[in-house]
Amino acid sequence: MDFAFDARTEELRGKLLAFMDEYVYPAEAVAEDQRAQLASPWDTPAVVGELKAEARRQGLWNLFLPDSEYGAGLTNLQYAPLAEITGRSPHLAPTALNCAAPDTGNMEVLTQFGDEQQRKQWLEPLLAGEIRSAFAMTEPEVASSDATNITTRIEREGDEYVITGRKWYISGAMNPDCKIFIVMGKTDPEGSDIRRQQSMVLVPRDTPGVEIRRAMQVYGYEDHSHGGHAEVVFHQARVPVANLVGEEGGGFAIAQARLGPGRIHHCMRLIGMAERAIELMCRRAVSRTAFGKPLAQQGVVQNWIADARVAVEQLRLLVLKTAWMMDTVGNKGAHTEIQAIKIATPRTVVDILDKAVQLHGAGGVSQDFPLAELWASARTLKLADGPDEVHQRSLAHREIKKYV
Repeated sequence: MDFAFDARTEELRGKLLAFMDEYVYPAEAVAEDQRAQLASPWDTPAVVGELKAEARRQGLWNLFLPDSEYGAGLTNLQYAPLAEITGRSPHLAPTALNCAAPDTGNMEVLTQFGDEQQRKQWLEPLLAGEIRSAFAMTEPEVASSDATNITTRIEREGDEYVITGRKWYISGAMNPDCKIFIVMGKTDPEGSDIRRQQSMVLVPRDTPGVEIRRAMQVYGYEDHSHGGHAEVVFHQARVPVANLVGEEGGGFAIAQARLGPGRIHHCMRLIGMAERAIELMCRRAVSRTAFGKPLAQQGVVQNWIADARVAVEQLRLLVLKTAWMMDTVGNKGAHTEIQAIKIATPRTVVDILDKAVQLHGAGGVSQDFPLAELWASARTLKLADGPDEVHQRSLAHREIKKYV
């Protein structure tokens, strides 16, 4: 394993670091000020469009997509340090580069499983950053961490599918630019193979019967920058059979293919969030005095900063190893490592952010620093894309199986 950055990665890192300093960090406050003036809090601030135009001009666009026909053609190992950099401003930088979830996963699904018409109608405008999208799988009435539990029905009637069900925490769905949902539901609920009961269909937002019922809060935040997390109800919404993604019964497999890269992308960005937390901790420590000396000279503060640095270096190596394995042996071959980073990274970054909040005192829980919102995002990722305990259960099963 050689984790040295190749020439292309170094070039992109340099451009991206400069882009962050010159455009993204200054735009954070501007975006918040503009959002306060918008008719709807879900509308996109003008500065986001300016950032996207500049990122595209600089070639910092669709970096996440390994398919060179549609994206930058980077490997996971090449993309990892770039995603980490965007994680330092997770509510703005990924969107500016057209590398924000859930669009990234949806574009990967359409690239791998969409037909020619689906790619032309939905993938192309997503790649251009002209529209946004949502992935509708999670449901409030079942344990959605086990995707076989979902109850939404996708029933065929002639040349149409009829979708009936209730979803929630559907990321991005409050954004008026969200024009398409990839909906997972059951086409064969009585099928003998519980992993072949599900299918995915494309449902345009303006389809009759699609109700965006409300925005779901995350620790009190509505997450306007990501387009919110909505409760969505499908009241016998009808779409053409041609809107099926892949094949009937292929929904579970498509979901697994989608979530593997999504999990590592989250972990890459989480490391960037931790790096920003460490930077804020250090700046705070050298600028504040308590009990007669700077916080930087307080032993407990020194321990927090040292432990955070050690933890981040460990996480980065594990994430890079996982990226390398995904590139060399595929997502299935890197299953254990993907689960390991999904367990370790949010857990560790939440702890680092918690120490950063503590070091900032009341300011740490306020809107004057990004720490509280970063903490809420990181804590949510202990649930998103599968709770820690589900990954622990699966990982332990594979470990024990070696000895049975």
